[in-house]
Order: sequence, then C-alpha cells, then structure tokens
Amino acid sequence: MRSPRALRPFAHREYRVLIAALSISIFGSGMWAVAMVYEVIHLGGGPLELSLVAAAGSVGLVAFVLAGGIAADRFPQRLLIIAVEGANLAVIASISGLAILGWLQLWHLAFGAFVLGVGAAFFFPAYSAILPRILPPEDLLAANGMEGTMRPVLQQAAGPAVAGVLVAALSPAHAVAGVAACHLLAFSILNLLRRQPRPGAVAAGGQHPEGSAGPGPGEGARTSLLHDLREGVSYTVRTPWLLWTLLWACISVLFLIGPIEVLLPFVVRDQLGGDSRMFGFLLAIMGVGGAAASLATASFPLPRRYLTVMMVSWGAGSLPLAAVGIMDEFWAVAAALFIFGATGGVGMVIWGTLLQRRVPPHLLGRVSSLDFFVSLALMPVSMALAGPAAEVLPVWLIFLVAGSVCPVMAVIASVAARMPADELAHPLDHQMDGLADATERAGDGGAENRSGDRRAGS
Repeated sequence: MRSPRALRPFAHREYRVLIAALSISIFGSGMWAVAMVYEVIHLGGGPLELSLVAAAGSVGLVAFVLAGGIAADRFPQRLLIIAVEGANLAVIASISGLAILGWLQLWHLAFGAFVLGVGAAFFFPAYSAILPRILPPEDLLAANGMEGTMRPVLQQAAGPAVAGVLVAALSPAHAVAGVAACHLLAFSILNLLRRQPRPGAVAAGGQHPEGSAGPGPGEGARTSLLHDLREGVSYTVRTPWLLWTLLWACISVLFLIGPIEVLLPFVVRDQLGGDSRMFGFLLAIMGVGGAAASLATASFPLPRRYLTVMMVSWGAGSLPLAAVGIMDEFWAVAAALFIFGATGGVGMVIWGTLLQRRVPPHLLGRVSSLDFFVSLALMPVSMALAGPAAEVLPVWLIFLVAGSVCPVMAVIASVAARMPADELAHPLDHQMDGLADATERAGDGGAENRSGDRRAGS
C-alpha cells in the first residue's frame, strides 16, 4: 500500500535530511523575529533603531539574491546550503555570546541581520535547485506543499510563540541562545547530506546531475557573472508563461502588500473596533489558510491544467480583498483573508513545482532568484505608497482597486502567454514525465534530457 501522496517525498533519505534541517532553521528564524525585537528594546532602542536593524536584513537579502541564484547554478547546492547554515550559526552564536556577557550593541544586531539576509539570498535559490536533484518529478509538488504547510506554522506561529515565552520568563539573550541552538542542530543535520557528483560527472541515464556550471559539453567553461545573469534574464524573457507570471507577481505585490501590511491595522481599528490582538489573529487566520491549502495541494496530483489553476487561484483569491474596506464584521474580514491565504498557498505550491520541472536545471537557481528579487524589490515600494495613498483616497477605494486589479491582470497574463495552450503542450502528470521532459527541452530551448536526473542523488 502506497503512502499518502503528501508524504511520498519522505521515502527519499536526502529529502528527509534536508526537510528536517529546514524545519529547524525556519523555526529558529521565527524565534529570531521576536528575540531581535526585544534585544533592540533591551538595549534602549525604539522604533527607529528597530527599523534600521530590520532594514539591514532586507538590504542583505535584496542586494545578494541575484548573486545567490548565480551561485546556485555554478556550485554544488549542498555545499551552499551547508555554508549558509554555518554562517547563520556563527552570527547568532556570536550575538548570543555578546548578549550574555553584556557586550552587545545595536550595530552588532544590524550587522547580524544583514548577514542573515545575505544567507537567505543564497539559501533559497540553492534549496529550490537541489530539490529536483534528490526527488523524482512526481514528488516535487508534495515537497513544495510540505514546505508551504510548515513555513507559516513554524515561522509565523510556533517560533515566535516559543521566543516570546523565553523573553518573558528569562531574557532576550536566552531567546537568542535558543535561536543559536536551532541553527547548530540544523547545521549538524545538513552535514548528513550525501556528497553529490561534481559538475560534469554523468549519472545513470547520461545526465549531468549537479548542473551547476552550465549545460552540455561546455559545462566546464567559466563565464562571467554578468553573462550568467544575462542568460537567466534572457531565458525568462523568451519563456512566455514564466515572464507573464512574474509580471503578474510584480503587480500583485505592488497593489496588495501595502494595503495588507499598512492599512489593514486601521481597518481593524476603525471598522471592526479591534486592537493589535485582533490584527494578529487575522494574520494567523491568513497563515492557517495558506498552510491548509498547501497541504491539500500536496495531497493530489499536479492538475492537468496547472497554469490555469495557478492563475485562477491567485486571481480569484484576490477578489475578496476588494470588499475588505467596507466590511464591518470580524468574521467577514477573517473569511476574506482565509480565502486569500488559501488560494495563495495553492498557487505558490504549483508555481514552485513548475520552476523545478519546467526550467532547465542549469538555470533553475538564477530563475528562482529572479522570482524572489522581483517580489522583494516592489514590496517596500508598496508599503511606502500605501500610507500616502490613504491620505488622499478612502481606504475602501484602495482595497477595491487592489482586489480588482489582480484578477484582471491574471486574465491578461493567461491570454498574453497563451497559458491554456501551453499547459496542454507540456503535460506534467507523472504518466507522461518522459514525454513532458522531451517536449520541454524542445519547446523551451533547454539543454539535455532529464530522464536520468530523476533518481540522481536520492
């Protein structure tokens, strides 16, 4: 009897090692979000100092995420992941030691946040690129769904809750020490990952399993960083489904993040008569929706109409937000956010799987980092514009525009990229994996056949 589809990736040893370490690291990141805040306050800092420390992490992430994608395609992803976790451990352990000794200063926290941001910029492209190396294609959807399930649970709920208890019962320094312990455990587990064949080595089936230094016969040739970046951008621009999905993501981030992050607290206060606890609870409901939908998506095969399901989920799921500005009942706002979180979770699981199955392996790190970059680049812009917009426009109108623009753009993206025809021309169900891989290489200009890649490194 076969195990449930959502649990099938756990049959592979390398995935069990990787997901165990990732879970612990994500839990530690959730703890750090709270421990860092109260360390700043403990040192006498206020909103300005806290903003500077948080901004340092964002700067590190945005500034290096494209470099992280290039590195993921040039070097063994296993080594990158271990190196990042080791750097995280060194930084947090140093901050913990300084805090316990009473020597910690604000610039230590800012520098630490910057290094953690840089680490994330290198970690996530490498993680996205290594999954197809250790899992067969039919298990990638379940793996992405598992990550989408555990991230809100561990990073947004469990980690912050534990850190809050440690801060209240002991001190912020003890909470930071707990974060260091998480990174130590994750680093130790990651070292159990087996060494993969070096770039250029050929695995069973004639595939170059690592694929880090470029495709085909020229894998050993060194190219400039600018050339590598240009290659990733060029592939994205000439691949319609990829380009238009990223354009939709840019617009959705610009229109949605600001209203949710900046204006929703005022909706809670002015329309619902609530406080910060109600706001936090609403965000938790949105996270629960995303986690539940991610797990559900992981439990079923990839839809035959995968691009259509993805765009409909994202587009239709934004519609309830159009009415948030006129809602005066808690349950109505909660339902809208739950739907938004759930449909976002469905779309993100499918999207991550498509990157891993349709993007050529030697470009996956760069394309993943481009996806990450365009989302991050417009996030602060959206938050910066939301406040001034609310000074001249009613909040209900801002939410109406935000919730309406995204579904319209989803339709435009689907039509412009001819997504319904594209998904039929590139079937990804597991019965047609071999045909899909061959068609994908011919249609998207990829390098070599991936048939031998399914089992490489697992």
